[in-house]
Amino acid sequence: MADDSLLQPGSTCWRVETADRLALFIDNDEAFDALKAILLAARRSIWILAWVFDPLTRLDPDHVKKSRDPEHADRIGLLLSRQAALHPGLDVRILAWDMPLAIAASQLFGPHRGQVFFAGSRVKYRLDDTLPASASHHQKMVIVDGAVALVSGGDIGVDRWDSLQHLDNDPRRRLPTGRHYPPRHEVAALVDGKAAEALGDLFITRWRKATGEVVAPSEKPERSPWPDGLVPNFHGVDLAICRTQPAWKGDPEVNETMLMHLASIRAARRLIYLENQYLTSPIIVEALAERLAEPDGPEVVTIGPAHSPSYFDKMTMDSARTAAINRLHAADLHGRFAAFSARTPKGAAIIVHSKVAIIDDRVLRLGSANLNNRSIGLDTECDIAFEGCDETARAAIRGFLGRLIGHFLDHETERVLETYAQEGRLAATINALDRKGGAPRRLPPVPVRPLTGVQQFIADWSLGDAIAPDDAWRPWGRRRRLRRDLARLMRPSSNRPGHLQP
Repeated sequence: MADDSLLQPGSTCWRVETADRLALFIDNDEAFDALKAILLAARRSIWILAWVFDPLTRLDPDHVKKSRDPEHADRIGLLLSRQAALHPGLDVRILAWDMPLAIAASQLFGPHRGQVFFAGSRVKYRLDDTLPASASHHQKMVIVDGAVALVSGGDIGVDRWDSLQHLDNDPRRRLPTGRHYPPRHEVAALVDGKAAEALGDLFITRWRKATGEVVAPSEKPERSPWPDGLVPNFHGVDLAICRTQPAWKGDPEVNETMLMHLASIRAARRLIYLENQYLTSPIIVEALAERLAEPDGPEVVTIGPAHSPSYFDKMTMDSARTAAINRLHAADLHGRFAAFSARTPKGAAIIVHSKVAIIDDRVLRLGSANLNNRSIGLDTECDIAFEGCDETARAAIRGFLGRLIGHFLDHETERVLETYAQEGRLAATINALDRKGGAPRRLPPVPVRPLTGVQQFIADWSLGDAIAPDDAWRPWGRRRRLRRDLARLMRPSSNRPGHLQP
């Protein structure tokens, strides 16, 4: 890679490999359509890494009425079992996190249901318990035939599907119990070429650590499982694979996801756009605050959920998110910070679960890593990132940003980009477009909010948001490490632009 590239193997990423094609998806209506297509096209292997996996997940509820139709299976468990039975040479493996019962209950025991569902089938289903008790396996990807890979911030769960419209009362958003679930926003990407092969190598490593079984790389099929008719957004991009891995049982700590975020924030000139479930990491927040303090620094725009869905996260992560946004408002000396939450047409909260970063029109990044402590040091994570190295790629990055904002505001991409060109700032663009008569705002701004004493204490000590196995039950150690890391990581390297001290 060029010296001025942010994609630096051994620092900001694990490997850089070429993706011959890369397609971007907004929300699981699009992502699950692509997932279903590549699963049906598989002939050599289907390998799935998941935080949660539920075999009852529907992939196409807007088109398939009978989800249990054996010839047109829509529930992923039936589809995988059928594929494995019809194609004896097809190697189907699923590795999901062996989550504690309290968390499994919140996921309707989907991971444990998978053990029963696939018993006696040719599908190899395993739960991974090889991390410390405080950590989770959070990587989310599907690799088919070693040739294509779907990378996402979302899970394969029964409450994950939603359309781009995020309707208030969508009958297709229904659990197996019949109960409706709230709207949710996700972002995913499909890649092929050497980049997909590298993600297959990551699966092989995870499977070996979890089961002790060595799996050979998949043989390439004669025909690519890339979906017919799917037009990629990008061709021939150098794709970085960024990981998080805790230091545990001889494995070193890997925090490429954090280093890539910090390098990207430092390199931004005009815009830092962050779409994330959690913005709570003091390290990330202070890096953003540094840029906001500059008189000619970039605009910082964040989009997240109005609140977390679970009581525990409302107490812990929401307190930390509010403290982070308050800190950034306080650091915004030049009026360049804006935080928004996402709403449905009638004003209900959307669960923003995506993990996206767009830096100017230079860098686009997505994957499983949140902007919290866990995702930069404790949980396993996998993101992908690439740079716009020519005007065609940069225009495509701008187009995807416009499409993201447009889908929230119910505007076409072209209207968003035209308004952005006129206004000059993304926050001003959102405010200008988010006015439709007397309807509620779709992206209302998040103001400064005072915290109670308990909430401030939770935020100050990062309770519920450990950064490493050795501080999971020792918040005082976590605070010391954060101070040490802040002092170390805020120093730019003198010999490589955008690079950070290791």
